[in-house]
Amino acid sequence: MTEESRTARVLADASALASAAAGGIASRLTHVLGGAERTRVIVVLACVLGLSGADAATVGASATELRAGLHITNTDIGLLVTVTSLVGALATLPFGVLADKVRRTWTLGFVIVLWGVAMLWSAAVSNFHELLLARLFLGAVTAAAGPLVASLVGDWFGGSERGRVYGFILTGELLGSGFGFAVTGDIAALSWRAAFVILALPAFALAWLVFTLREPQRGGRGVLAHATEPLPEPDPDEPHETDAQRLARERGIAPDPELLPRGDLRRLNILQAARYVLRVKTNILLIASSACGYYFLAGIQTFGSEFAKEQYGINQALANLLLLVVGAGAVCGVLAGGSIGDALLRRGRLNGRIMTATVGATATTIVFVPALLTRSAVTAVPYLMVAVLMLSAQNPPLDAARLDIMPPLLWGRAEAVRTLVRSLAQALAPLLFGAVSDHVFGGGRSGLQWTFLLMLAPLAASASLLFRSRRTYPADVATAAAAARTVPPGYPRSR
Repeated sequence: MTEESRTARVLADASALASAAAGGIASRLTHVLGGAERTRVIVVLACVLGLSGADAATVGASATELRAGLHITNTDIGLLVTVTSLVGALATLPFGVLADKVRRTWTLGFVIVLWGVAMLWSAAVSNFHELLLARLFLGAVTAAAGPLVASLVGDWFGGSERGRVYGFILTGELLGSGFGFAVTGDIAALSWRAAFVILALPAFALAWLVFTLREPQRGGRGVLAHATEPLPEPDPDEPHETDAQRLARERGIAPDPELLPRGDLRRLNILQAARYVLRVKTNILLIASSACGYYFLAGIQTFGSEFAKEQYGINQALANLLLLVVGAGAVCGVLAGGSIGDALLRRGRLNGRIMTATVGATATTIVFVPALLTRSAVTAVPYLMVAVLMLSAQNPPLDAARLDIMPPLLWGRAEAVRTLVRSLAQALAPLLFGAVSDHVFGGGRSGLQWTFLLMLAPLAASASLLFRSRRTYPADVATAAAAARTVPPGYPRSR
């Protein structure tokens, strides 16, 4: 056998092994997620949030190159992220209305095409003001993700498993953020324009995949059952009841009569819907808690890479690698948090999802302190991994809990209101982190360090709000179940 033949055979064998490994991973993933269609839906939704997370993280990972290339400051970097979040917060409201009224898969696919256009525009700008304008447009179109994904998850998956499903979907957001920090951040070291182009190209393929998804029936019935747990044939005129709502009924928890709708929820405009969802006490507490958590997270995404370089004395590549390692803790957190909340609920703990998030928020605040005080990267890694694990573990159970306290016909608009408040917090965070670092603590390493320590206060407030929500959650779950029974007969159907 010639040398060329041996080389060709080795390559063929390697290719066969790689194909077999990929097929095995795909088969295992399909088994874990409960079937081919469920896997496709979860992976696509995870990619949607992943693309959004990657773009947000890229600005922070490219901060040094953007400052040098466009001659701007930390405050300007914060402003770039702030305007994206601020415009996104305002644009969320009309997308929330659309999520409750139109075909959601087509709407989401169309706006993802616009994401790709906005990212290409960001790569082509010649000065800071043009980049700011491009980010304004990007913020407006990415606002669709929150309400549309929440509404789709509620209708595709049953109430007993939404925390676990959200864990898989939010893993996509974390992986996207990690990609933004580690991969496009390293690309930005060569060219920040190339970093934006790298993110734009997958957007068009993702949009096509979203267009091909089937629109689920409305009403929160969870039409995509696990392959091993098929759903019984639903009665189209019988309202769906989640596990949390069933526990509330069995325990005789009475709904709040003042929150029972007196008309068709479909006809509420965005202001009327906002007034309704903000009268739900648990929802107010969960919105405020979520805003506090995302406020701190936005600061980490924007300045975390630069802080790691200066605090621990490492270069850009190692800083990105450190954040990638810490990100592994975040992935474990979202996967564990959703599953733990669901398991507690199945065991009869009505407040299981709330308690899971409360423990996570409390632990996060405590464990972040030594991570921010140490100057050693080796010492900081375990603290950071645990802190980020606990921080991310809160999101899946809370996302599932919000669906339990809202009637299905208001899921899109309720998520829009929540995303509005959360996005305002995210919009303020980078600007305040940058301004406090530069103008209050004098900039540099110590400025970022003291800024991060000061900004732990919102995390402590988040834990306190979640603890208070334990008392209001059961009654609001019962109210949402009673409100769902006011749906006109035969309503839940695809549009």
